[in-house]
Amino acid sequence: MNTSVIADGISTDDAIALHRAHLSKGRSQLAAMFGSLVEQSASGARVTTTDGQEFLNCGGYGVFFTGAGHPHIVAAVQQQAERQALSTRLFLDPVVGLAAQALTSVAPAGLERVHFSGSGTEATETAIKLARAHGKRRLISMENGYHGKTVGALSLTAKSFYQDPFRPLLPDVHHVPFGDTAALAAALASGDGDSCVVLEPVQSEAGVIMPPPGYLKEVAALCRKHSAFLVVDEVMTGLGRLGAWWGCDLAEVRPDVLLIGKALSGGVVPVAAALATPEAFAPFDADPFLHTSTYSGAPIAMAAARATIEVIRDEQLVDRAAETGARLLEGLRAIAADRAPQLVREVRGAGLLIGIELVDASQAGELLLELVDRHVVVNHSLNAHPVVRITPPAVIAPDEETQLLEAVDGALAAMAKKF
Repeated sequence: MNTSVIADGISTDDAIALHRAHLSKGRSQLAAMFGSLVEQSASGARVTTTDGQEFLNCGGYGVFFTGAGHPHIVAAVQQQAERQALSTRLFLDPVVGLAAQALTSVAPAGLERVHFSGSGTEATETAIKLARAHGKRRLISMENGYHGKTVGALSLTAKSFYQDPFRPLLPDVHHVPFGDTAALAAALASGDGDSCVVLEPVQSEAGVIMPPPGYLKEVAALCRKHSAFLVVDEVMTGLGRLGAWWGCDLAEVRPDVLLIGKALSGGVVPVAAALATPEAFAPFDADPFLHTSTYSGAPIAMAAARATIEVIRDEQLVDRAAETGARLLEGLRAIAADRAPQLVREVRGAGLLIGIELVDASQAGELLLELVDRHVVVNHSLNAHPVVRITPPAVIAPDEETQLLEAVDGALAAMAKKF
């Protein structure tokens, strides 16, 4: 029994029991595989459990780009919470305007309008509705792409495992292979200028799938040729994760709508956004009640978003992500080749989005467990179970880089003896 007292006077065992009683039993079973650890606190690249163990957090599904509990972001949220946490939604709120200004100042040129939301999947829904408002009712996304799990976003998330229990989904949705411009051209040609294309610069949940050189630029050209609406989902890749502010920047592409989430929260308050050109945003300009949400632009979330952008800019985290990511990618590839070439198919990525593809899913699960044993947290890939994803914060310190590499080295060495 673990009777150590944690938040609100409950014990660790109480916390585990509450999860089993009131939340997903499947989630509790998954947690049990990792020792039923309960998080107590987090700071920077570290997370501490209730039993006093400290872990290097290279997971969190990309949320902690600025690390956990960054002092500047926490202070901004605390000050805003004391002043005004939520707004009336009737009077104008200065904080949301400042957050929008900060976000558009670092966005690709021409993306001047913002709709804030609470999650990436809500941002996807915003993009779908904007496309439909322009008559673009035919949706095209990429096989194994991931855009969220609300019904509209799920229609784009091309994975039957997640879709089948909830059919029928949106009609007239088509999926083409990622990286295949010929297939996309054929899909667009079969329409009548009524298409909306949605894709990621790098497919994260698909196992960190990198596009062919020039792919995103060719997609943009095809969309222009066929008068299609282009939505680029940078919920995972945006705000520096790839070692550039945006995957769009790397490809020199400006979409009609850009989706943002994960890192925008600063690891403090959930927030996401859809950025759009004035032309794409015109239906929402014309009628402010056409697409609304009670918590859209909530002052505390806007304080977090604005402070996050300031931290990324002022601490040069985009450059740090590029430099750190290059070192880690080189180191991980060398370790995989040396320790377990029979287990690792490939190590790939850009910036601080790195995937290690194992021969099969069971080995990926084993790698996750081995890394937890070595006090490192990473994530699996929802659409590619053989791939373990590593998404360190850009504030990761040199000794923490070493810890990560040594943990992977030890984990693969141990696995090489088992498989």
